[in-house]
Formats: sequence, structure tokens, C-alpha cells
Amino acid sequence: MSDDRQDGAARQERSSSISVKLFISDIDGTLVRSDKSLASATVAAVKSLTEAGMPMSLISARPPSGILWIARQLGLSGPFGAFNGGTLFDRDGTVIEHRSLERDVAEAVIGLVVGAGITCWVFADGQWFSTDASDPHTEREVKSAGIEPILTADFRGRLARVDKIVGVSDDHAIIARLESEAAALAGSRATVARSQPYYLDITAAGANKGDGISRLAAAFALPLGAVAVIGDQINDLPMFARAGMSIAMGQASDAVKSRAMHITGSADEDGVAAAIARYVLPGWQGRSD
Repeated sequence: MSDDRQDGAARQERSSSISVKLFISDIDGTLVRSDKSLASATVAAVKSLTEAGMPMSLISARPPSGILWIARQLGLSGPFGAFNGGTLFDRDGTVIEHRSLERDVAEAVIGLVVGAGITCWVFADGQWFSTDASDPHTEREVKSAGIEPILTADFRGRLARVDKIVGVSDDHAIIARLESEAAALAGSRATVARSQPYYLDITAAGANKGDGISRLAAAFALPLGAVAVIGDQINDLPMFARAGMSIAMGQASDAVKSRAMHITGSADEDGVAAAIARYVLPGWQGRSD
């Protein structure tokens, strides 16, 4: 048996003994379909979960504005994690915790992205700033973020409050090169990860999904071992590594799938609904506290 198969078998064996008390889902490529809609099957599955008494939360690279409408449609009370967990907020939008990039790191990374000749997005002060409003990914991001971009080439005055910088390009080789360069430039002072093959996200050092689900678990007064998570991208791996149960979406890369305990259907096949029924609810035994 290969090492990957042995690791996968060991993870599945461990998951069978986990008592799940909190379910945390990624959004894009996971909870929503490729058109950014919530499937009726997913809504129904989440309702069955919460009616059984299990709390559910959301964590995403999106800003709070892109998460709130989903949370409300699903009837979730929060808290939730925006900007890969750098910002925790309640159902009414009240921010509980907030981490932004250090000013000099933000300035250097923006310079790096702009210098590469690709679109640069900056999220700060509850707003979204873009160097190119005609970028082909803008329309989809409007659906995700729930806000419209403000066109600018001058980010001065906002550098002390930057939640996320995104390098946007369909040239995946450029994104991969920038990922290495940004990581080397920022070191331990930022989190650098691709949320999509065409998006390179740079957030604060503690704004990663591993630390994010740790803070969410603490907010629910639960240990990480009682948390089940689901996602589809490389930036979801930090939460896979720390949660008691990890589930990868069917369309995820082999690199992501190999790090998960379970694999479900794709986002367009209502994979979250299937995962809730097959893996999450069977592990629910109610809260013991």
C-alpha cells in the first residue's frame, strides 16, 4: 500500500471515533455552486444539521459582506471567519476580532503585485479597491464580496488597515511566481496562499484558516478535535491539519484530497449536503456540557 493510501486509511479510521460538535464550511468551491448560488439541497442539509442541535459556522477568504447573506439565508447565528479567519464577526456584522497586515508589508506586497503587471485588489475599511475594474474576474467577485470595487491606483492612506491583498491573473505561472516572491518578502509577517488558481491572497500572519478555526472553536467553547471542516483549495489545508475531521470537495486537486479524511461530491453536485448526511451528522452525539 502506498504512503498516501496508508495515510488516508489512517485518517478515515481516526474520523470514525470523532464526536463532531461543530461544522465549519468554506464557501467558494464548497458551500456554493460555481455560479455562486446556494443549492436547495445544501440549504435543506444545513437545516437538518442545525435542527439536530449542531452549530455550524463559515470561514472564507471573502469579506464579511460576502458571508453575511449566506449565513442569514442558512439561519446561522455565528460567529464567522472572514479574510481566511483574520476577522471574526457576528450575524449582525459586529466585528469580534480583527487582524490586518502590517503597513510596510502591505505596501511592499502591493508594489510586488502591481509591478508584475497584473490586477491588484485591496480590501480595507470595509471597501474593495481595484487597479482594473474591467478585469474579467470582477463580475464574479462582486457576487462573492457583496460590494462593488472602487477603481484606484493609489492605496496611500489605507495601508494601515489592509485586510487582504489579492493578485489576480489567469496566467497561473505568474501567480505561482508571485506566491514565492510574496512569501519570501513577507516571511512570517503574512499569510500567502492561493484561494483559487487565479487568486493569490495575502493576509495578516494570523489570518489563515488553521488559526481561524481555532478561534471559532474557542468562540463556541469547543476543542478543535470536535470540529469537522470542509473545503476545496490549498488555503483550506491549514484547517484540515487542525480539525478533528476534514472533508475535501470532489473537484479539489489531488494535493488537497490527499490531506483530507473524507472526499465528497463536487460543489455543483451538492457535495456539502452529501458530506453532512454521510460524515457530519453520524458523528453528532449532542453537546455534553
